[in-house]
Amino acid sequence: MASPAPVPSRPHVYRHFHRIAWLAVALTFGVIVFGAFVRLSDAGLSCPDWPTCYGRATWPQAAHEASDHAASAIRPFEDHKAWREQVHRHLAASLGVLVLVLALLAARRRRFGIALVLGASALVAAAIPMYMRGLVLPALLVAGAGEALLLGAAAAWLRANGASAGRDLAPVAVLTLAVVVFQALLGKWTVTMLLKPVIVMGHLLGGMLTFSLLAWMAWRATHLPVVLADAAALRRWLVAAIAVLGVQIALGGWVSANYAALSCGAGGWTTPQPHYLDFPRCVGQWWPPADFREGFVLWRGVGVDYEGGVLDGASRIAIQLAHRLFAVVAAGVLLALSWRMLRTPGMRGWSLLLALLTLGQVLLGVLNVKLSLPLQVAVMHNGGAALLLFVLVSLLARLRRAT
Repeated sequence: MASPAPVPSRPHVYRHFHRIAWLAVALTFGVIVFGAFVRLSDAGLSCPDWPTCYGRATWPQAAHEASDHAASAIRPFEDHKAWREQVHRHLAASLGVLVLVLALLAARRRRFGIALVLGASALVAAAIPMYMRGLVLPALLVAGAGEALLLGAAAAWLRANGASAGRDLAPVAVLTLAVVVFQALLGKWTVTMLLKPVIVMGHLLGGMLTFSLLAWMAWRATHLPVVLADAAALRRWLVAAIAVLGVQIALGGWVSANYAALSCGAGGWTTPQPHYLDFPRCVGQWWPPADFREGFVLWRGVGVDYEGGVLDGASRIAIQLAHRLFAVVAAGVLLALSWRMLRTPGMRGWSLLLALLTLGQVLLGVLNVKLSLPLQVAVMHNGGAALLLFVLVSLLARLRRAT
């Protein structure tokens, strides 16, 4: 039987920790959705410098304000896009501050915990002006040192926790801060490496990982366990479902990063008119010519501008087909888990929510193809993936075995 009854495993954290964590969860979801809006509206390179936008902390209001900055030689200023990229950066920076606060609160009971978190953060912060002055390699080394401190502390504290791992959030909070730092690096590389697909996909996965870690911490700090006799079996289902969903999110990111969403038009990716777009077939065939080898090359060197994509039609078709085929696997696993929970007393609400989100995500994917990737639908598809992940992580964080 499921029960909201408390169990003696409440984490030892600051009493408002859960409120700050939930604020961070909400902000992360907003950053993910707004980041999808930036990417899908082709605004990812609209501020060619980093972390400023044509040398400004905000963004230029007119073209003449950007023309005197070196970044204008890289890419002409587009006022209707630049604000999107820079607002996304400011939202991500605000999230970083919240995660830093959570890490400090969680680590304050550890010996030298606050000093370690502040010291690592200072190294990362010092790397930014170094990078802006053109000291690229020294900046990377300094930021890497800060990242290594955070990862080392998280690993050491996790080993020291032993049986009390679920009651001390310091390792996860510091790990989350390390992930956010790496996310900032991926955001920078997204711009400096000109939308390299593996970087764009990694940035999406990093955002989803940050969202998952924060949701896990928020639930553990809120302490609303769901107690089940067969919690161990359901936990295995949840871990498998999260893994499958993670692969599907990565494939979706690869589709987006390689501009392969419209590759199944009757003339391939070069004719994205709505009436040509094909589903469930692709370019009028059930199994069209597809180059999977070329479509899944992760690294293609540096110096290439990937905006608009560089792959041919057969390679993009391969990426689209892989995403479609694995969507069947992912939907099957999630619906099977929903059915499993439906037969568990007290879990029927979660079961229904998971099934509805899964079916809605499938529908949004089909509409993306049939309607020629409308921006609103494509952004909702990204948000739907995050919501599915939230449901699975929430259950994993809350499940407890009945004693």
